[in-house]
Parts: sequence; C-alpha cells; structure tokens
Amino acid sequence: MILSVNNIHKSFQENPVLKNVSFHIEDHDKAAIVGINGAGKTTLLKIIMGELSADEGLVTFAKDKTVGYLSQQEAVSGENTIYQELLSVKQEILTMEQQMHTMELQMKTAQGDHLEKLMENYASLTHQYEQANGYAYQSELTGVLKGLGFTEDEFSKSVSTLSGGQKTRVALGKLLLLKPDLIILDEPTNHLDLSSITWLETYLLNYRGAVIIVSHDRFFLDRIANKVIEIDNTKASVFSGNYTAYAAAKEIQRTAALNAYLKQQMEIKHQEAVIEKLKSFNREKSIKRAESREKMLDKIEVIDKPTEVRADMHLTLTPRRESGNDVLQAEGLAKAFGPLTLFTDLSFSLKKGEHVAIIGDNGTGKTTILKIINELLPADAGSIRLGTNVQIGYYDQEHHVLHPEKTLFEEISDDYPSLNNTEIRNTLAAFLFTGDEVFQPIKTLSGGERGRVSLAKLMLSEANFLILDEPTNHLDIQSKEILEDALNAYTGTVLYVSHDRYFINRTAHRILDLNRCMLTNYLGNYDYYLEKKEEQLAKIDEALAASQSETVSPAGKDTAASTGSGSDAKQDWKAKKEEQAARRKRENELKKCEEQIETLETRNTEIDALMASPEICTDIVKLQELNSEKVENEAKLAGLYEMWEALSL
Repeated sequence: MILSVNNIHKSFQENPVLKNVSFHIEDHDKAAIVGINGAGKTTLLKIIMGELSADEGLVTFAKDKTVGYLSQQEAVSGENTIYQELLSVKQEILTMEQQMHTMELQMKTAQGDHLEKLMENYASLTHQYEQANGYAYQSELTGVLKGLGFTEDEFSKSVSTLSGGQKTRVALGKLLLLKPDLIILDEPTNHLDLSSITWLETYLLNYRGAVIIVSHDRFFLDRIANKVIEIDNTKASVFSGNYTAYAAAKEIQRTAALNAYLKQQMEIKHQEAVIEKLKSFNREKSIKRAESREKMLDKIEVIDKPTEVRADMHLTLTPRRESGNDVLQAEGLAKAFGPLTLFTDLSFSLKKGEHVAIIGDNGTGKTTILKIINELLPADAGSIRLGTNVQIGYYDQEHHVLHPEKTLFEEISDDYPSLNNTEIRNTLAAFLFTGDEVFQPIKTLSGGERGRVSLAKLMLSEANFLILDEPTNHLDIQSKEILEDALNAYTGTVLYVSHDRYFINRTAHRILDLNRCMLTNYLGNYDYYLEKKEEQLAKIDEALAASQSETVSPAGKDTAASTGSGSDAKQDWKAKKEEQAARRKRENELKKCEEQIETLETRNTEIDALMASPEICTDIVKLQELNSEKVENEAKLAGLYEMWEALSL
C-alpha cells in the first residue's frame, strides 16, 4: 500500500464538504476520483498533498515513496525554453555526465594507482548513469514533448511566451519525467487534444507506479482506471474496475435503493389505507386490528429517498420550426493566419437532423470553421450557404455570446424580452442559479458557470441548427450526460467541435476529421472512426502520392435496423391483456368483499339493537336465534377481513 486515507472530515464555514472519507491506494493502482462539480474532489487532493488541513482524519504515505502532484492551475514560468524546462528534471543525469566527462579528461594524463582509482570510479559512475536511463534521456524527453503535442520547432520557444494551456502541458511533462511512485493529476486532459490524450493514456497504462486522477473524461477513465472513488453527498464509495463498470454498479445500487424506497412507501400507504378502512367499519374488532397495524407502522425504520440521478439541471432543446432538408453547404473554404495555413479548399454539407462532430488536433482550425459559419471570421476563399428556414443557435467555448458587465438576469431578459420575471428565474433555476445568484455579473462567474448560462440561452433560442464549440468543457459528468440526452432527443441539426470522445460516441452520427489541412468523412460515431481511421489515412497517402484529388470519398454508411418480431409483439400484447383481466377480476372481488363486510356489519348492528329492545330481551328463544346469527356473522367477517387485506395488496 502506497497511500492510506482514513476518516477525513472537512467543512467550510460549517458547510460539510467531506465526511468520514476513507480509501487506500496500492502500489500499482490507477484510481479515478469522480463526482459532480463542487463535490470536494480537488479539496481531497489538497488534503492528501498537505496543502489543506483536514478537520479530522489522517493521510499516511508509505515510507520512502515519492509523490508528484499536478493541480488544475499548475503551470511553469521563467525564461527557459520548453526543452530546457523539461531538461531541468534530469539534473542528476546532467551532473553525472559532467563528472564522467571530467574523469575522461583526467584519465588521459593519470598514471599508476591514480589511474586505477579513476577507472574504478568511472565504471561505478557509468553504471549509475545507465541505471538512470542516462543514455536514452534525450529521446525520452523528446518523446514526452511530442506526445503532449509540442512539435520540434516549438522546443526552443521560451516558456514565458506560452499560453496557459501550453504551460500546464509543460508542467505535466516535467511531472511525468520525474517518475514518482505516485502521480496525482487533477483534470490532466483539459488542455490536451485527442492525439495527446491518447498518448497520455498509453503512458499512464504502462506506468510502473500508482496514479490518482480527477477527471470528467469518461473515455479516458475507461482506459486508465482499475478503481473508482466516488465522492457523493460528502461521502466516499470505492468501486472496482473502470468508469463503465462503476457506472453499471452505481446504477444497480441506485435502482435497488430506489426500488426499496418505493416498495416501502407503497407498503406504508397501503397500511395507512387499511387502517383508515378498518376504522371506518367502526367495530371493536376492526378498531383493534387498526390499532395493531398502527403500532407496527410506527416501528418501521423509514428509508430515505435516494438522491435522484441528474435531477439538478434541466435542459430541453426544441426547434421553433423545421428547416429545409439542406441545412448547410460549405464549398472551397480556405483560411490562413499569416504564414500559417489552416486549410484550403474544404467542402462539406449538412442535412436536416444530422449530428456531426468535427475533430482534430489543436491548431488545425476546427473552431475557425465554426466562426466562419457564424460570420465571426471571414474565409480567405470559398462560400457558406444556409438552407431554407435555418436558424442558428451558437455555443462558443470562450462564451463571446455573453456580456461580462451584465447580470445573469439581464443576460436573459435583454435577449428574450418576452419572458417575464418568473420565467427568467425558472430558466436560470433549471441551470442551478437561484435566489440572489441571478444578479451576479457574468464576469464574476467560473468557466463552468458561464457554460451553464450559455446553455440556458441556447435552450431559449429554439434554434433548428446548433453550432457548439467544446460544449462539455468545464461540465461535470452528470451535466455532460444531461447535455447528451438533450442532444439525442433534439430533432434539429447539430455541428460541434469536441475532444470528449465519450460525448462524441453518444451523440455523433458522423465525424469530420480535420487532418493535414483537409476533412475526412466518417459516417459513424467515435468507435467507428477509430476502426476506419488507419484505412482512410492510407487511402489519403495513396491519393497524395499519385497526385490525385485531395477530396476523400466518404466512407460507406453502416446501418443497422433492429425490429422486434411479430410473434414477440403478439406475446407481449397477450400477456398485457391477461394482466389487465386479472387486475379487473381482483378489483371486482375486492369490491364484492367490501360490500359483504358492510352488509354483515350492518346486520350485526341491527341484531344488537333488536337484542336490546323490550320485546326481544325477554324472549329467550328469539335471543338465542339472534345470538347464533351474530356468532355466524362474526366468523364470516373474520374470513372476509383476511380476504380483503389479501386482495388489497
């Protein structure tokens, strides 16, 4: 065991974030920590690293184990080049190199015992150098940089000139080269493109040490994790397996808990109905039965209602009107920024109802294509033509559709003046903004909060053509699933850019891969793309080598139809009819039973009145007849009560 976390408690201003959180990490574990935004994942990492103190509990590392931590805000600084910054990690090897070089110079002039001693020290040092991978450190360093998306031309760039995302990638590279016994990564894929994420997956899979990852990238977690630690409602639960295994186990748990809750609620309501009915008979025995049942009901340990999955955010996308069948036609698009050419002669089209994902490495021009379609950037060449009745709804990752100086309320009310105050508040509440939060300025919101406001505006737009740029950035897994469900139910057309492979798999009908300044068409989801990618690239290489057209023929569309057999449908119909008939029979029997109980109870009341009357009370024979009838009625009632209780279930 490399790490033990025991009974961690943490609160902020008396609001509990973590309660009794416990788990352990073995030497070669690849563990994922998951939970909604604000669940306390990053807080837990900071407590593990000693950057934050726990209110209670203990974090224990195994003796002589090294730990490396990359936070979401981790970045490098200074005037080093990218290559020099990573090379600084190998200072021990560089020192040994210098010592070896010095010894080599000394051995040229040394003699006798001094030479023998030098040679002995040199042999020992070269062995250490070899053990530290000294002969391959340069290729290792280059491999890490290229894997994280840096080209050799960028190796000499100064760190001070890099973007925030690039600085984070450099920091990640340094951490990987340090090779600690335990790597802790907080959202490591946020600034990586698809190629870099795939490379990081392979690197971590083959990593000899242990890894803890906080991530919302479900595809990444599926490949990496062998253990999932869920933080939910301040508590931690540990699941074996990857994300898919966790999701399946969690769903089983949730279903079982919900079924237990619903079953108990049904039983409670049934018992309350039985008690009420028994009291309504207003007889001594029925009242005693009711009291007995009340006592049993009071002893029941009531099950709390399980937290509803994905019940926090509500997103429904509904087009106001249908577009024509031809939604978009792009022909001969070209765009360059100075000497950098992003693409030339790009052509593609979209039909009504298609959900199309554009993928590719960072810097290839994916977002640029979306901006050209939205007329935020001019194309250097080519044309964009929209179809009949096409109305665009745009979600951009930089949230330019929002106005920083406005409040959330003003952002909605100014764009949708027909909405009243209640409607605006209800819309914002559907995206988790309530109370005075609606009067916050947009500029004070986090990236995830701005994303939710943009989604709210997208929902209100009632557009029939959605253009989305990295819509899952800053969203937690539950919010991503809400968006996925909304898009899958959406009847309009969707074009989006995303690096979220799980999201693409669930929502894309077609993929456009922007690679080598051209688009390659894959008529399927991300799994299909992976299957066909190498085959398509080989075709492109052949086409380029033969100096043929750069337009790649679209892959043949795979279709699969699944229909239930007629006999199955007939059996289902027959079973349903039989069930309905059985239910009607039970209802009739229950009604008949209640009528018989009421008749006998009424007759017994009449008998009591007769037996107390002056004419009968002195007639011994008549009293015996009435008493015998009442005893017989009581016996029948006892049986009817049992039958009624059974039927009412």
